[in-house]
Amino acid sequence: MPAPITTVTDWRDPRIDEIIDVRSPAEFADDHIPGAINLPVFSNEQRAEIGTMYKQDSAFAARRAGAALVSANIAAHIHTKLADRPEGWRPLIHCWRGGQRSRAFAHICGEIGWAAFLLQGGYKTYRGMIMDELRALPAQYHLILIGGATGVGKTHLLQQLKAKNAQIIDLEGLAHHRGSLLGAMVDKPQPPQRLFESRLHEALQQCDPQRPIFVESESSRIGQVALPKEWWQRMTTSPMIEVEATPEQRVPSLKRDYAHLLNPDAPALHDLVSGMHHRHGYDTTQRWQDALSAGDFDSFITQILRDHYDPAYRRTVLRHQRLSWGKITLSSVDETGFVKGADDILQLAAHHSTLPL
Repeated sequence: MPAPITTVTDWRDPRIDEIIDVRSPAEFADDHIPGAINLPVFSNEQRAEIGTMYKQDSAFAARRAGAALVSANIAAHIHTKLADRPEGWRPLIHCWRGGQRSRAFAHICGEIGWAAFLLQGGYKTYRGMIMDELRALPAQYHLILIGGATGVGKTHLLQQLKAKNAQIIDLEGLAHHRGSLLGAMVDKPQPPQRLFESRLHEALQQCDPQRPIFVESESSRIGQVALPKEWWQRMTTSPMIEVEATPEQRVPSLKRDYAHLLNPDAPALHDLVSGMHHRHGYDTTQRWQDALSAGDFDSFITQILRDHYDPAYRRTVLRHQRLSWGKITLSSVDETGFVKGADDILQLAAHHSTLPL
């Protein structure tokens, strides 16, 4: 006797053991439920082929060809990715709108004996729910911003705060970008906007609203992704603790964090600097280029901090005028300094916050 197929309205139903996204790899790459695995019933090419057949041939021909492809692909998944799933396994299966693709997969699972769940409305239900929650949830959380000029190691401080059991959300980690003009990460492309929002929603869901969350002070965009409006508005009204360090301390820290760019023969950094001439003029950017070409990275970083990053940071501070909970000064911009800096941040936060840290 086949196992039952149950329709649910929330992917977080506690009865579910695993989430199976049967959409095409391209759909999955654009966004997916965190933790889901992609077992597509159509490849990207097959999905396009069937869609064309619907338009140019007939619905019947497309359904017949599609059924053969779906059957073959599901069989391949059962023999490979699902070969070790036990008898009592309970998957949630979804496609774009909860239609034929997910029902076909769930039917086969039921025939095997796996009690499958279907997400009513498919991915569109998930997407609608997380966007509703991203609009509503930020108001329920208390944020403490960690601010400071480029090179003080704000991300490193967040990780030290996490090690001390404070709640953090690493926005740059979620966005795969350091948030500056030169902030692209090596071999780590930025996620699409929708996938970034899914990751932010997941991170927020794991936080306790009765404790504050430390986040790095950011602009409304991190590279190519934008912070949700309600999240950004919450950040603009949240208190900030500012971190200070001297330029002499920040230069070696930036050399470590941006080592992948510091190659006098690599075109990437030269191209980025060339693109800044409209803002800083040819004379200034040529001085930067000369320092790069000579391999004088200390001089290059010192100049670009003085001429670009530090003035931009000061303008941002003046523009937003966030509530200040004070400043801490790092003894050094390295692991020792970050450990002590995290302690200082927690001490300052405890002085102002009425919530347990």
